[in-house]
Amino acid sequence: MRVLLIGANGYLGRFVAERLLADPAVQLTALGRGDDADVRFDLATGSPGALTRFLDAVHPGVVVNCAGATRGGARELTRHNTVAVATVCEALRRSGCGARLVQIGCGAEYGPSQPGSSTAEDAVPRPGGPYGVSKLAATELVLGSGLDAVVLRVFSPAGPGTPAGSPLGRLAEAMRRAMQSGDGELKLAGLGVQRDFVDVRDVARAVHAASLSAAQGVINIGSGRAVRLRDAAAVLARVAGYGGALHELDAPPGPLRPTIGHPRPEPDHVAPVSYPYPDGCGSWQQADVRTARDRLGWRPRINLEESLADIWMEAACRI
Repeated sequence: MRVLLIGANGYLGRFVAERLLADPAVQLTALGRGDDADVRFDLATGSPGALTRFLDAVHPGVVVNCAGATRGGARELTRHNTVAVATVCEALRRSGCGARLVQIGCGAEYGPSQPGSSTAEDAVPRPGGPYGVSKLAATELVLGSGLDAVVLRVFSPAGPGTPAGSPLGRLAEAMRRAMQSGDGELKLAGLGVQRDFVDVRDVARAVHAASLSAAQGVINIGSGRAVRLRDAAAVLARVAGYGGALHELDAPPGPLRPTIGHPRPEPDHVAPVSYPYPDGCGSWQQADVRTARDRLGWRPRINLEESLADIWMEAACRI
């Protein structure tokens, strides 16, 4: 099976590439903006015609799109998350390769959820910020393309390689600095937020399964369990051997709840509260993952403690 992987150098793409390369039946070609891609191509600026010519030359059976942006203004997010996907869809329509498309979506497309609820694929999407809007627009383009396509809505990925700017990445960095300086207190904001964390290696397994399946439409990929960031912080402290006290700062007034931020250089490590959680999903998000089980035969295998241990291993290397 020939697979074209777009965005192989990104956080998710690296693990998807590893998973696909471990399958002896897969012949993998990586397309991206980096120098180490097999083929250099920028989806945000490249033309569908140029991508079509490449598809016709390589003739993949599956195209996996892990490319995209999680940060930036509305224009940048739209360019990398929506226009780029429009380019992929149009190129696949023009190409004679007949490839199946596996598009990586995100839980932010749903927006805020009722606390205690599990969000299923038939929920009406109401994204709470430009990131979720740009990803939802991409999903709609895929679903309306007429292609053999599936969108995996990944909730909150965690584990090795977790970006330093993510909530768990910022938590690990704040704890590393506190331990490095010998501080016995760590003050953090936004620990009441609850998210559905799924290990990035489990996400890669889901992508592999989706590539081999005939499933179409939208499929949630998550753990099926919301975890409070306060509880994740306690687990990380135990994994790291941090014996200090964790204190939660009160959230400031306003529609956006803050989350863990980069600690200030002062000894008390008070985290700034100006950086809100970027997904616009409010205080609660939990995936209903029954469709992934039924249509992909997929279940998460790696628990959050193992994911956090891997995040800490990488943070500890910076001490």
